[in-house]
Amino acid sequence: MKKIHLIAACGTGMGTLACILKEMGYSISGSDQNVYPPMSDFLNEKGIQLFAGYDPANLDPRPDLVIIGNAVTRQNVEAQAVLQKGIPYISMPQAVNRFIAKDKKIILVTGTHGKTTTASIMAHILYTAGMDPSFMIGGILKDFNSSFRIGSGDYMVIEGDEYDTAFFDKGPKFMHYDPDITLMTGIEFDHADIFTDIDHIKAVFSRFVKKIEKKSHIIAFDNNDNLKEILSGSTAAIETYGDRAQWFFSNHTQKESTTFFNVHGPGKQISIETHLIGQHNLLNCLACMAAAHRIGITDTLVSRALKTFSGIKRRQEIRGVKHGITVMDDFAHHPTAVKETIKAVKPFYKNGRVIAVFEPRTNTSMRNIFQSVYPDAFLDADMVCICEPNIKKNIREQEKFSTLKLVADIEKNGVEAYHFKNSNRVIHFLVSKLSAGDLVLIMSNGGFDNIHVRLLEMIE
Repeated sequence: MKKIHLIAACGTGMGTLACILKEMGYSISGSDQNVYPPMSDFLNEKGIQLFAGYDPANLDPRPDLVIIGNAVTRQNVEAQAVLQKGIPYISMPQAVNRFIAKDKKIILVTGTHGKTTTASIMAHILYTAGMDPSFMIGGILKDFNSSFRIGSGDYMVIEGDEYDTAFFDKGPKFMHYDPDITLMTGIEFDHADIFTDIDHIKAVFSRFVKKIEKKSHIIAFDNNDNLKEILSGSTAAIETYGDRAQWFFSNHTQKESTTFFNVHGPGKQISIETHLIGQHNLLNCLACMAAAHRIGITDTLVSRALKTFSGIKRRQEIRGVKHGITVMDDFAHHPTAVKETIKAVKPFYKNGRVIAVFEPRTNTSMRNIFQSVYPDAFLDADMVCICEPNIKKNIREQEKFSTLKLVADIEKNGVEAYHFKNSNRVIHFLVSKLSAGDLVLIMSNGGFDNIHVRLLEMIE
């Protein structure tokens, strides 16, 4: 096997896999309908041939294997060509197990929120401790300028997604892995295109817990009732972190760009410094510290790792500062993530306004499931700009999310809010309103028409 082609190569997981396989010596090509930075730039930097759009011609010359991402439907013209030509194909998790993780002890990070950040912190702790880890994470770690690493050590950190695997395998991705340690950050409703309700999601996580219960040490967030429910029948060894858990933090203070807090664990207290901000990120640190303690990494090395961790691209990432105006990019899209992100950055911009710019473009946020929940997510913002997403989904009219209603409901909460048809209008509006000291917090799980760079260019 020499040539491998990936369909939907610009997804974070698929793009990461493409780079790993390229580094392992395979000839790699990929295709995607949505080719945008940072993943498109990352793939190009790694020398991976990337086709914009799906076409059977992308399979010439014929690859030895095709990896099909979960964003690809059976009707996809390129996928149909794979089936018609009889080219061998597998899913992304199957490829990870086959090529990368088969001889590793897997640390699997699962949950609705915080997977990317938690997995990244865990990988950095292992690396700082000299354990030469491998990792495959749905975001680009600034310390490595990569979303992956292939090390010679025993451990591999994997971000475990509950989303379905592929059109030919409707089970969740994380069911494919056999973890040594599992971090569970909590369960909320998401992915409305494949899950009917919260009970459906809980059933999937419950099957996962039962599958791993005799083989995996579980470290779970204690302040989530849904997670507590699915873990109640488990016979596995479970450690908890949270407010009144086995691992908790106290004395949380912030000074400029540094967060200080104390961590309390079984028989220990550790003073921590980190550049991460927000209580949600401190909880992510707790989960990783519990795992590090389980592995046997010293408190000194853990403290050093958290102090030197630089973060992840698209997670509270400052894209630029111009004339005292800061433009920040964040992946937040679920109402809980939006709320926690605004709450986290607010204390750092007391001399200006926090202006939240939100594009509800996920399969869940484009449905009216959280219509009544989203307004409260913006309570800590000084101004909110809601932009119509630049993609269309096949959603029944009675199920569609109303951006106009969201703006009206935010205003009812006493927060200044505006509605926009496209990103161009957002940019022109902001340029006329911004002043020194303001933070523009742009939240979307997509490229958002490269709004961050375009806004910075327009500010004069």
